[in-house]
Amino acid sequence: MTQSADVVIVGAGLVGASLALALRASGLSVALIEPRAPAMPGDAWDGRVYAVSPGSAAFLAAVGAWQNLDAERVARVESMRIFGDAQSAQLDFNAYDAGLSELAFIAENNRLQAVLWQHLQRAAHVRVLCPAQCTAMRLDPERAEIELADCNTLRARLIVGADGAQSWVREQAGINVVAHDYAQSGVVANFTCALAHHDTAFQWFRTDGVLALLPLPGRRVSMVWSTPETHAQALLALDAQALAQRVAEASGGAVGALEVITPPAAFPLKLQRVAQFVTPRLALVGDAAHNVHPLAGQGVNLGFRDARELARVLCERGAQHDVGDYALLRRYERARKEDVLSMQWATDGLHKLFASPAVWLSQGRNLGLRAANSQPLLKKLLVKHAIT
Repeated sequence: MTQSADVVIVGAGLVGASLALALRASGLSVALIEPRAPAMPGDAWDGRVYAVSPGSAAFLAAVGAWQNLDAERVARVESMRIFGDAQSAQLDFNAYDAGLSELAFIAENNRLQAVLWQHLQRAAHVRVLCPAQCTAMRLDPERAEIELADCNTLRARLIVGADGAQSWVREQAGINVVAHDYAQSGVVANFTCALAHHDTAFQWFRTDGVLALLPLPGRRVSMVWSTPETHAQALLALDAQALAQRVAEASGGAVGALEVITPPAAFPLKLQRVAQFVTPRLALVGDAAHNVHPLAGQGVNLGFRDARELARVLCERGAQHDVGDYALLRRYERARKEDVLSMQWATDGLHKLFASPAVWLSQGRNLGLRAANSQPLLKKLLVKHAIT
């Protein structure tokens, strides 16, 4: 059986789901394909959290999701302290100095997924196909088609690949991707802490990787330790008490003694650059379009900015026009490429700078942190970019 929609989105993760909801005002019909529905969260804390920028939070609020998160499970980041590999090398950011109420929000992945999914179930313009598996895709000058494993066919004017770093849509479209494996993993876990974090996010550039402690509500923190594979496996092998002690020592006791509340997990880190974000009748968003090192905590925000911009372009064109037109999709690509490329360049450059054991680089990077910390205007510019 053949069904039709104006836009077919493959992947109902955070970016795909938010894009589908953001198209409500466009008059376009949307079909959203997802292999499996997200599990509804329980009381346990999710080990995967995101630093959601104020701009991304505003976008999620506009689609009706952010305000329905449990406020008691969301933490505000009011300040950030970044440390180099020298004791005196430090860079501080403060929301109030920048005229803001917060620099970011820390929210759990599964709760963001759940609230977006709940809104999708009530969205009249979205048809959710789940569980559903794509088996083939065809892009023609006049239309696009996706075949599903149940033998149904979806016909659309535009297909959006929101299906992650290993994107099936991107592969089917023949879009080239250049990947650089960092040979690192991001080790994540949550802890209770003996000392108050005062809504502060901490980050240490160390010889064994980049360690971040992000504030959670109450006396809790979430860890992301981007570290070489051998060290990541060593961290995963530690028992809960040993891991807590190791992280407390590595963080210089910034939030006191720690106790594990979420077992550690790890995910591989890589840089991915795609040759193009769009082709006729197809657009990529989120991790399907780009991957960055997590040291800046901006990966998910890049994806939300993709969804926001693509929705804006499509809503301006409206249902009476061809939303798969290549010239139209190029407007989305041009609007997003500079932001994505600058973040990839910055995160990759910082990773290489702080991963190098060269003494002269160590001295230079620590000097750079101290110099940046003494420049209020520069810090305001950095904050302005991070909060969008």
